[in-house]
Order: sequence, then C-alpha cells, then structure tokens
Amino acid sequence: MSSQSHKMAGPHSSSSSKSGSEEIELTARFSEQMAQLCMSHDYSDVTFIVENEKLPAHRVILAARSEYFRALLYGGLSESNQNEIHLKIPLKAFKALLKYIYSGNMSLAQMKEENILDTLGLANQYGFTDLEIAISDYLRQVLSLNNVCAILDAAKLFGLENLTNVCHSFFDRNAEEILRHESFKTLSEDSICSLLMRDSFFAPEVQIFLAVFDWCKYNGASVNVESVVSKVRFSLMTLDQLLHVVRPSGILDPDHLLDAIAEKTATVQLPHRGGIWPEENVACAKLNSRTIQGELRSALLDGDTISYDMEKGYTRHSISDNGESQGIVVELGQMFLINHIKILLWDRDSRSYSYFVEVSVNQTNWDRVVDYTDYYCRAWQYLFFPTRAVRYIRLVGTHNTVNKVFHVVALEAMFTEKTTPVVNGILAPSFNVATVDRSATVVEGVSRTRNVLLNGDVKNYDWDSGYTCHQLGSGVILVQLGQPYWIGSLRLLLWDCDDRSYSFYIETSTNLKQWDMVVDKRNDLLKSWQHFTFDPKVVVYIKIVGTQNTANEIFHCVHFECPSQDPKYIKSDAREGPLSLAFNISNSAGSSTFSAAAASATTASVGNVSLEANAEPQPSTSRESNVSTRELVD
Repeated sequence: MSSQSHKMAGPHSSSSSKSGSEEIELTARFSEQMAQLCMSHDYSDVTFIVENEKLPAHRVILAARSEYFRALLYGGLSESNQNEIHLKIPLKAFKALLKYIYSGNMSLAQMKEENILDTLGLANQYGFTDLEIAISDYLRQVLSLNNVCAILDAAKLFGLENLTNVCHSFFDRNAEEILRHESFKTLSEDSICSLLMRDSFFAPEVQIFLAVFDWCKYNGASVNVESVVSKVRFSLMTLDQLLHVVRPSGILDPDHLLDAIAEKTATVQLPHRGGIWPEENVACAKLNSRTIQGELRSALLDGDTISYDMEKGYTRHSISDNGESQGIVVELGQMFLINHIKILLWDRDSRSYSYFVEVSVNQTNWDRVVDYTDYYCRAWQYLFFPTRAVRYIRLVGTHNTVNKVFHVVALEAMFTEKTTPVVNGILAPSFNVATVDRSATVVEGVSRTRNVLLNGDVKNYDWDSGYTCHQLGSGVILVQLGQPYWIGSLRLLLWDCDDRSYSFYIETSTNLKQWDMVVDKRNDLLKSWQHFTFDPKVVVYIKIVGTQNTANEIFHCVHFECPSQDPKYIKSDAREGPLSLAFNISNSAGSSTFSAAAASATTASVGNVSLEANAEPQPSTSRESNVSTRELVD
C-alpha cells in the first residue's frame, strides 16, 4: 500500500515526500493549492466588504482557522445569515491576513511597516496567536529610530508585553536620538507616559522637557497635557534651566515650579535617571569609566584578572586607624543604573580583608550599599543591592590580616536580572557558595589536593585521594567562605568506601572567635551523605570536628556544601518560594557581627595544612601531618 501511495503521488513525491518513509508529507503542495482559493469566487459562500472592496471567502476555512471567525460565521450572530459582511478594518492588512489563513505563509519583508502593524492588530483581534508572535519577533529585529515609536504604540495597544519591553530597551539605549526624532511627537499618551516614568530613560532632563513640550504642542487639546508634564523630573534640572527654559514655556504653573526648586534644594535623594546596560560591565574604559582615587589606578579597570602578583596588577590605598581613608574611587562614564558590583581582592596568599562600598551621583552625598567592615572576605566578592543611579563608586578597606594596605585587582559594575536575595545587607543564597568559584577555601585540614573538599566531585574518591581529613583529638577541618552569607543548611559526604561510621559536630563563626554549634552528632554514628538545617545565621567560617571513627583515629570528609543542595531539601524549599530563607531570618541576627581588629590575633594562629596535588604532606602543628595518606584511611 505504501509503495502504491508514493506512485500515485506522481512527480511531486520526489520533492515533497520522504523517500522510503511510511509517512507522506505534501504540505507544500497542499498549501499551494489552498492558497489558490484565497479571495477566489470558486466555492465562495461569504463576501467581506472592506474599504468598499468585495473579498470572497469560504466560511468553513475561516472557521477552521480561527475561533473568532467560527463565532462570527457559525455562532448564531446576525453575520451567520449574511452573505455580505462589512468590516471596518485596513484593507491591505486584511488581504495579508486572508493569504495567511489560506496558505499559512506571510512575507513580511515585502510589506510596508504600517501594513505590518495593521496586520499585527488583526492577528491580535482575531486570535491568531502564532502569527502575532511571529510578527512581534520580526519587528524586534527591524527596530530603528524611524519605526520604534509606532511599534511601541502598537505593542502597548495590543498588550504585547515582550515587544513593549524590547521597545523600551531600544528607547533606553537611544534616548537622546529618540527625543530629537520627528516621530517622538507621534507617540500615544500612554506610550510617552510609560517612557517618562522609566528611571532608565536617560538623557539630560532639560532635553526630555523640550521634547515633551513639543509633543504637547503637536498633540494639542486631544491629550492630558498636565498628566504628561507631571512625569518630567524638574528637580533634576539646574536652577538656570528651570528659570530660563521651563518658566518661559508657560507649561508649568508658578506653584509647581517653586515645588521643583524646593525639592531640588531640600532633598538629598533626587529621582535620578541612569543608563541601563543589562548584564554588561559598565565600569570599563570602553564606556569611559576611570579610577580617580587610589594608588596604581590603571590596573583596576583594565579587565586583567589573571596576571597580577606581589608587585603589579592591583590598585591600593593605605588603611587608616581612624577609618577616614578616601579609599579607591571609580567614576563611571555617565550615570548608570546598577544593582551589582563584583570586586576581586588580592588573593595570592591566605590574607583576608574587611571593607565597605559607597556610591554617589555627585561625590557629595555617599550611600553605603555594602558594609563588610565586621567580616573577613577574600578573592572575588559578589555584591548586590537595590537598583539605583550611580556615577561614582568608592571602596574603602578597613582591615587586612597581613598589613595596613587594601588591595583590589578588579572591579565590575552592572545591572543584572540574576540577583541574589539580600537580608540586612548580607546575601542569602539558595545555591552552594562553598566552592572555589565563589572564593571559598579550605583553611585547615589534610588532603592530597588543595580544596578537594569543595570541588564538587562526589564520585572520584578512594583509599588514597578525594577527601580531606584530620586526626581525632587534634586538628579540625576549617572552611572559609569568600564573604559573609546567610546560611541555614549544609550537607557533607563522609568517606564511605567501606562500612565505617563517624561522629562529629559542626560550628560556624564570623570571626574565628565566637562559635555557634549548628550540628551536634557526637552521640550518633553516621555514614555517607548527611544533610542538616538550622536557624539561618551569618556565616564566614565553618569548622567540622570529627569525634569518632569506628575504623581508626582519623575523620574523613569527601564533600562539603552550604547551603545544602540535597534534592529533597531544594524541592521542599522551592514550595515556599525563592525568598523563603530570607523571610525566616530573625532581625536579631545583628548579634553575629564582630570587631575585625579584635579577631586579627586569632587569624594568625590558623594554619593551612592542606596538601598540593601529588605532593607529600607538609609539616604542620597538627599530628595528622606525620601520618601517610593511606594510614589515615586504614
């Protein structure tokens, strides 16, 4: 039967069907034949009259392709019994839609933009969702200064959120050019208000005002001028601009003008606008950013995060005892909206730093967005805060565990959608931050490969490698996170290549001085994977202390992570929402802070006894350093 069917298909079978297949696909031929019926009188049983032109059609085809036409032609409405139906819609757009209904094809590249927008409206009106999405995707690709205003109006009118967002992003990146463009005056009232309300629609406010003033004159009495003008941020303009540009226009009454002057002179936090470049570092030379305060300034923004050492590759400032250092200051190329800063602290040895970060729009008023003066931090720092307009970023080091200098290798600033919840200025992550990528390190413990405890490998371990350990009764396994985090869970994998069991306890600290016990399993015998939860708290250091091994006198741990990535825990936590951890954190967490200066003495006593890859154990103060790796397991 299959071979006969292919034979009956004739010459078209070689190009439209799958050779040797049991399925026949002749959709191209079908589409071509159906398209021949479009606006044809053959078998036509209804006629649409659009702009006085008669267009024949077929009820059953229209009803099969659209719920709207099914209701119109077969739903019992008056049109169900009419042979001629009048439609008040654009003719060219309706013809394009009919061709699409009959053939499934539409050549947008051959259409004028106004006809495309009209067709988009019909697709929205008649429920052709796939066509609506396809046209929206095409318009996103062809956005330009000449058409973006019309496309935004259409997107707002038809409720196309994705297309609206793309248009808004285009306006944000080209604000000054758009304001000067003739088409800006044609924007709908809804569209122009939505733009003026955006913090990211960034241009000199006087230029925004002049464009709005022209828009009001162009649109006359048909719009609510007061509603639109009220969206202009007059307090961002200079007094000279308010008195010599706004006042003569007459568009703002004297009381509102005085209110703007009062807001400008009395308010510290003005409603600043700023450019927005999602997921892109704006603290770079390409965007005219520069380091204006600090020693060895050229290194900070050069993008090199690899070739730095004791002598070069970093920017620095001296740490003063009274905390009055001017720090390191970066000037961005313009005002930007940012919510994320990354900095790389110098990390070629085991030192840690304390610091704070402030931002400003004018170098007069500074806002502290990150305060880690009470915590020890190392390597890469991932900092998040509410989105705000920023022109200047100031880093001030307050402590270095080795000397009196604050060293920063790199700084990045950006706006990102990939944020991490912040509670009382401290990140509350849902992902594992006890990783080398997140700047965590094993400060104390014996291993054949440094930081093997944090490398994520939970399969490749045996008698000789793949674990970190310490001798019972002396020594510990100590992990330092890269920065303070709110932590409420952790997980570890005990060495389980035989039937032994372990007892242990786990403590956390922010300062290596005050410790909180979060896990106490000294009276239990546990094996393999272990998952624990506790009241969330600020954590920098985690100390794992083994107290028993049923096989020998050594405690072995293969893997550690916090917060726990146990699949059951993650699934359970997801039901409460991504911010469940943050919502459950007590406001009393401030008691976890400490004095960095008071902790400096204890830091000096922390020894790093991990082993480099393929190296023999190095001498240390811990007794396990005199025991071979095999002996530690056996």
